[in-house]
Amino acid sequence: MDWLAAVESLRARRQAGVIVTLAAVRGHSPRNAGAKMVVAAAEVWGTIGGGNLEATAVDRARAMVRKSVKSPVMETVKLSDKAPAEFGIQCCGGEVTMLLEPIRVVPSVAIFGVGHVGIEVARILSRHDIELSLIDSRADMLTDERLAPLRDGSALLHVHHAPVPEAALDELPTGTHVLIMTHDHAEDLALCDSTLRQPELASIGLIGSSAKWTRFRQQLSKEGHSAEDLARITTPIGLPAITAKEPAAVAVSIAAGMLVAFGD
Repeated sequence: MDWLAAVESLRARRQAGVIVTLAAVRGHSPRNAGAKMVVAAAEVWGTIGGGNLEATAVDRARAMVRKSVKSPVMETVKLSDKAPAEFGIQCCGGEVTMLLEPIRVVPSVAIFGVGHVGIEVARILSRHDIELSLIDSRADMLTDERLAPLRDGSALLHVHHAPVPEAALDELPTGTHVLIMTHDHAEDLALCDSTLRQPELASIGLIGSSAKWTRFRQQLSKEGHSAEDLARITTPIGLPAITAKEPAAVAVSIAAGMLVAFGD
């Protein structure tokens, strides 16, 4: 598998890794500038020359994965028997500068309900490097024409027409942030119940008033959810400082809250 296929494989599996590139070579080196390898927590693809150089690269890359480093790192290794070495002597006589670029696991967001607010939230989030799932029980909310403006963005878009929306939960990646904002409070309640039974999800946001949440909380408690379970649901969603009620303004508030949750 070449390095590009390895990157695509990691992205598809939602696993972090690091692309290691020989950015500059001075003197003698096992590989020329431009050589690449890809390092994940338990796998390596390609080679930049073996020996102490490659072992150092793998060690540094895996440390970056463990620490969730987001920015590229440059590191210089001297290939000399007089240079400090952690993984054996390599005496080619040259010097190599490596560029280590993180392959991060992009955030995943699922919007249940692509109505007036949902489509506006999707417009904003589609401009970011994320996986974005749109789920609605109404087929007319998910037409190609309506979603066309979202396809120009950076997000990887998944569209689900689901007459029973909670059935789509099993298709979401681990760690997905869920936004519940359907047209039907019965659907919202069913989704709250189902998402609370999915511990592998990340945040759960519910659009609506305090009165709505009071009623939902009572009904969810009757379904066996504890106070700790219910604390997983955030409502209202968005930034409290934005109080406007127009769909576009509410969407800005919610999308901003999501960016905070991503840690970007």
